[in-house]
Amino acid sequence: MTTLGQKKSISTKEHFVKSIDDMFLKLELAYHYQFYKVFGTDEKLKEGKKLWAMSLKNESPEIILAAVEKVITSQSYLPTLTDLMKACEEINKMDGFPTPEEAYIEARKSYQPRIEFNWSHPIVYFTGKKIGWNSLNEKDTKENFNAFKKIFNNLKNEVINGKNFEIKDNTQLKTRKPLNKDLFEKLRKKHKV
Repeated sequence: MTTLGQKKSISTKEHFVKSIDDMFLKLELAYHYQFYKVFGTDEKLKEGKKLWAMSLKNESPEIILAAVEKVITSQSYLPTLTDLMKACEEINKMDGFPTPEEAYIEARKSYQPRIEFNWSHPIVYFTGKKIGWNSLNEKDTKENFNAFKKIFNNLKNEVINGKNFEIKDNTQLKTRKPLNKDLFEKLRKKHKV
């Protein structure tokens, strides 16, 4: 997992780059003539890979490769970048997690006490907690969403790899004694507050 400001490990970057190369190879083999019409020169291919990699940077290599397989089996024509991004989104929805967009909206709509809020998945709570509830409530910006999405996807990958996220109910708060109003008044008078 990476936090904001940290870089991904080299092996993760290599895995991502390999998935982009594999995706382009699959597209080339599946849509030979159309592929060469669009990416026919080394310069176009290089720029195409850069653009697609930048646009898909928040997706895992496994999702990218599953998406290209899905598109190849369902489309007769060379898919656009938008087609592939939609396929990634559809695959992400099939895994039982909310989409990053849905999770972001859910986190922004949540209210105190957040521990008792009915979360669609615990990682939505932990992502909101990591970003900061005040930041989520006060700023609805693209940068804020992108930061949320990055943390959400990292936590999602941790769940997929076996980590368990559990929201612990703080029952100690419920068992506190009520405020002693007499003592409170005595203290106010004593300290002239």
